[in-house]
Amino acid sequence: MPRLSAADRKAIPGALAFYRVAAYVTGVMLLLLVTEMIVKYIPWNGTTGFELYAGGNADGIGFLPDDAGTGLNISMLILIAHGWLYVVYLIAAFRVWSLLRWPFLTFVMIALGGVVPLLSFFTEAKIRTRALADLDRATHPQSNQKSGVTA
Repeated sequence: MPRLSAADRKAIPGALAFYRVAAYVTGVMLLLLVTEMIVKYIPWNGTTGFELYAGGNADGIGFLPDDAGTGLNISMLILIAHGWLYVVYLIAAFRVWSLLRWPFLTFVMIALGGVVPLLSFFTEAKIRTRALADLDRATHPQSNQKSGVTA
């Protein structure tokens, strides 16, 4: 493991907290997006193209045919929000990755966590555990050495 500077060791807990929030928000938004895509592209009563609208002819919030809906298109908002939140997720992942000086493939694996449904939750837990272990090894290198009598 590369040596971490004191400034990096101090910044890692904050970067992990930011990454954790970004991972959970991105994961929830991705689940909403997948649900919306299922409703939109799976045939319901012989037709497809339903989107979630608020107001207009939805009389509150409801699924309407894509070409017949008026009001606020919540489906489009979910799509746009997930895209921008994924960018925030990548920034958070890059921050953790760069502070800990992990191999580039690790960053690629973290990045994939935001595009595969449910994976961001598992990736976050694994990355957090690994980061805290690396931080502990960098902070207390003497406790990681074997003690005892040498031959």
